[in-house]
This record gives sequence, structure tokens and C-alpha cells, in this order.
Amino acid sequence: MKFLKALFAFYINSSIHVAFAVLALLALTVFEFNLSITNELWVFVFLGALTGYNFVKYAKIAGLHHRSLTNSLKTIQIFSAGCFILLVYLATRLSVNTLLVTATFGLTTFFYAVPFVRNKSLRKFSGIKIFVVAIVWAGVTVIVPMVSSGAVISASVLLTFFQRILIVVALILPFEIRDVPYDALNLNTLPQQVGVKTTRLIGLGVLVLSVIFEFFKESLHVTYSSSLLFFCIILSWLLMVSKTKQSRYFASFWVEGMPVLWVVLFLLFDKF
Repeated sequence: MKFLKALFAFYINSSIHVAFAVLALLALTVFEFNLSITNELWVFVFLGALTGYNFVKYAKIAGLHHRSLTNSLKTIQIFSAGCFILLVYLATRLSVNTLLVTATFGLTTFFYAVPFVRNKSLRKFSGIKIFVVAIVWAGVTVIVPMVSSGAVISASVLLTFFQRILIVVALILPFEIRDVPYDALNLNTLPQQVGVKTTRLIGLGVLVLSVIFEFFKESLHVTYSSSLLFFCIILSWLLMVSKTKQSRYFASFWVEGMPVLWVVLFLLFDKF
């Protein structure tokens, strides 16, 4: 049992769970627009999400405490380094256009963690942290596969892109609520500015808006639309029960795993 707990902790802390969530959102774009993408891109996005998140989470800690890192963090560092090497190799198998678009979101992730203006990273700019993350997730899971497959970026694709930004914002809010006691006041996160209750209501409004976007697309994908609606209902419930004192894995496992549930819902609806 102790080994299983340690394995699960590694699964969460090494960002494997996050990477599966990003991969699930990529899959939903592939399903919605009937895309054909290479196996290399699937693995590239997975490894990119994993290494990117670990860089953001642990770069500063590793820099300050590199001589006294815990064994678990050292293991994550070695694991991430191996994944990054494979990521670089896979990059050589992708098209130039795909790499250029991916590099844009990769640099955004880099400067999210590394100071570049007045000794501040994007993470430190008041009120924009949540939107930076949402734009990167949306870009990687919507724009990148469209470019990679050579598909046209139509009005419907742009609507899905903005819809995905809204959904990722809603996914992040339970984390923002959880971190209220720990975030510096100068970050001006949404819960810090308007309170937890209002943050929940804003999250609900964001999800309602994302569903409304669906009806402005050129053609309605019934399976995608149905799964989106059920996904938003479940996520709305998770938002409403979010609080500053959460169980250990409420946000980092249940909320973060919601995109995987969305894929499951899509596949279930697709059978009917």
C-alpha cells in the first residue's frame, strides 16, 4: 500500500496527470474536426506538457535548493530530463510550420516561469496568470493539431479555440480558490479580488458562455456538443464545491482529470 501511495504521488507530482489532461483536449479537437495527426505529435504534446509543467513548478526550487533536493524531486528531475531528450528527438520529426506554432506557446511557457521584464515573469504580472495558462493549453490542443494536419483554421476552429480558453479558465479556478491562503497578494488572483463565492459564479458564467459558443459554429457536431454540455455540468458542480480547504487531491486529481472524463463522455455518446 505504501508503494502504491508513493507511485500515485509521483504520478501527480511529475505532471503525468496534467499531460494526460492536455492529451485529452487534443483528442477532442481531433474528434470534433475529424483530423488526422501523426503518432509523433501525440507523444510530442504529451511530453511537452509534462516537461513544461515540471519546468514551471520546479525550476525555481531546484535552482535554490539543488544541493538539498529530496529524493522524490531528484527522481522527477531525472524523469523530466529523459522526457525532454525524447521531446527534442520527436521535434525533428515534425513539420517546420508545426514547430513554429508550438515554439510560440513553448516560449510563452518559458517566460511564465523565467523573469524577462523588470525581473518579473508572466506569472508575476497581476491578474494575467490564469489567462496565460489558458491560452497556451488552447493553442497547443486546438491550433497546433490544425496546423500539423494542414487543416483550414475556419471560424468554427477559432470558436473552439476561444471556447477552450474559457474551459481551461474554469478548470483553473478551483486551484486559484485552493491557493488563496498561499498566493502573494500582489498576484491579484480572481479569488483575491472578488472572493471565493463570486469566483465560483464567474466560473459558472464562463462555462455557460463556452456552451453558447457551440451554437455559433458553422455546423453542430452532436456528439461533441452533447459531451461538452455534460462535461460543463459536472465541472460546474466541482466549481460550486471548491473551497480554500480542499482534500489533498481534489484539484490536482479530480478537477485536473476532467478533460479525460470529457473524452470518455464523447466516446460513450458516439456509440449512440
